[in-house]
Amino acid sequence: MNMKRYMASAGLLLALCAPAAIAHPLDGLTAEEYQKINRILRDQKVVDDNTLYPLIELKEPAKEQVLSWREGDNLDREAKVQLTSPQGFKEAVVNITRGTVESTTPIKGQPMVLFAEFMDALQGALANPDMIAGLKKRGLTPEQAFCLPLTAGNFFTDEYENSRLMKVPCYKVPEGSNFYAKPIEGLFAVYDIGKKKVLRVIDTGVIDGPKDNWGYSEKEVADREPLRPEMNPAKLSQPGGPNYKISGSHLEWDMWRMNFRVDKRPGLVVSNLDVKDGDKWRSVIYQSHLSEVFVPYMDPTEGWYWRTYMDSGEYGFGLFLSPLRSGVDCPDYATFLPATIADDKGNPLTIPNAICVFERSVGDPAWRHFEVFAQTPEKPVPAEGRPATELVVRTASEVGNYDYLIDYRLQQDGQIRLMIGATGLDAVKGVAATSVNDPTATDDTAHGTLIAPNLVAANHDHYFNFRIDFDVDQPVNHFGTMDIVPAAVDAKNPRRSMWTVQHTMPKTEMEARYQLSAMKPRYFMISDPSREGYLGQELGWMIHHGDVAYGPFDFAKDPPMKRNAYIEYSVWNTVYDIDQQYAGGKYAMQSDGSDTLPQWVKANKPLMGKDIVTWFTAGFHHIPRMEDWPVMSTEWKTIHIEPHNFFAHNPALTIRNAK
Repeated sequence: MNMKRYMASAGLLLALCAPAAIAHPLDGLTAEEYQKINRILRDQKVVDDNTLYPLIELKEPAKEQVLSWREGDNLDREAKVQLTSPQGFKEAVVNITRGTVESTTPIKGQPMVLFAEFMDALQGALANPDMIAGLKKRGLTPEQAFCLPLTAGNFFTDEYENSRLMKVPCYKVPEGSNFYAKPIEGLFAVYDIGKKKVLRVIDTGVIDGPKDNWGYSEKEVADREPLRPEMNPAKLSQPGGPNYKISGSHLEWDMWRMNFRVDKRPGLVVSNLDVKDGDKWRSVIYQSHLSEVFVPYMDPTEGWYWRTYMDSGEYGFGLFLSPLRSGVDCPDYATFLPATIADDKGNPLTIPNAICVFERSVGDPAWRHFEVFAQTPEKPVPAEGRPATELVVRTASEVGNYDYLIDYRLQQDGQIRLMIGATGLDAVKGVAATSVNDPTATDDTAHGTLIAPNLVAANHDHYFNFRIDFDVDQPVNHFGTMDIVPAAVDAKNPRRSMWTVQHTMPKTEMEARYQLSAMKPRYFMISDPSREGYLGQELGWMIHHGDVAYGPFDFAKDPPMKRNAYIEYSVWNTVYDIDQQYAGGKYAMQSDGSDTLPQWVKANKPLMGKDIVTWFTAGFHHIPRMEDWPVMSTEWKTIHIEPHNFFAHNPALTIRNAK
């Protein structure tokens, strides 16, 4: 019964989209190209009807070729194709333009989970006799269970050798909107998705779980308690239509232009982000995208310690993009665009309304000043100022119980904000306690919060690593820090303490790793060493601040932390390498940490005179609270980028007054 619901949901994503013309070398693969890739591989006898494709993505041309490309130039279109074979996973490079397979090599590692593998684990777990027996002990049948296959990490034991594991806990089939309200605690299967079999079922004992359905639709909420009185809506509108122009993957608005696409693993990819300075377009960022998402839980019990998900590398932020809803996710007047990726069979899969683009007044001044000395009794002078408007490019990915919004917000004063919004549902476990006064409450809440009767949400973290390849005017940039340090104050000066700015430039990759602390203020500067600013300074852009989090982790001995050791520092810098795209490594599934950002920098390459890539991890610790349930308010985190001596004056000076 529940299988029909799964397939109906999946079916929403499986429509083909119309072919699109290629306008730029970094455009995403089109539906027509995915079909052609399939044909080329079949014609070359590399694949057959049984082949599945964990990932097909654009093989970008060399950076120098992209930067020298002009409209009308011909560059071969290529794709990197991960595929199954009787000998194991392989990667092929397919030249779409020439119709050839350039190479085929075995994969050293494991690609992301296939949808077919996910479904095999779900069905295989529910069909296992030990799982059926465990459900029966709890008064349930397989038809009454909804199971959620989850990646099992890698804990460097024999079990993880020559296997491809998922662990499969279950929930009672919902009677309403909330699929996670009734966990079947203490019971889960260990499933090898490579061998398609249950290795064992873990049953740690029956727990009398929650009874409440905890639905969150408006009708379900109204049945629980009265809705608030109707209010006059405060709405965003744009009667004259948008000021931006979209042509294929190219977007222009106000002082900004860029290209964008969606890939299966990182989701939204932004390229060629340029800013207009007077009448000249100048480069700021060559490419930016989500690199990895790491969500480790802090519950050490048998059913939870292994929950250390790499949501982008194991599942795919692009695969789990969900259609955006007009009036909820984005304003009614937004432009909604589809995204095309490949399904398990290599066929084009279109997600409708996967991207929205809109501009909005933020309701604040871009700048203002009220001059008290200009006032006279006869002629009051109002404040001079301009309204702030921003452009938003947004996606939303649902990975399990969480929904993650990714925004690129561009402002008229030159600021860029990469925003991450976390919402959705807490991951919950069933417990005996219905209040903290119950006898089991102390044990039940040792690693989380009792957020509802019989439900504990475990403590956990969210880390979002972004790969940001700044090209400030050109690829070769300097990277440095501006540190707020104590100033030397003359003994005769009445002031006894002041601060000054200390400029430091790291020479190598290992030197260019940084933690952020409010007690040690520091800003990060990416600059063009070949060009002076308007007043002679070295011009650039800086990461002003971001939301960061650190934990008391053992990055040498704790397997999940070894695999994701990039979270030890918020900022890293590497010499540009087109093959280094993801901080957690090319193959995240059951990875061992050997192909990761912290390992790459051990090469300690010199940074001076090089094309530098900056990596930033925004993060937060999540101590759950009752207010998170049954659905969480959106928690926004940011990476804040702004110009530093790049423009001759405040770019927002030339904004027109509001009509």
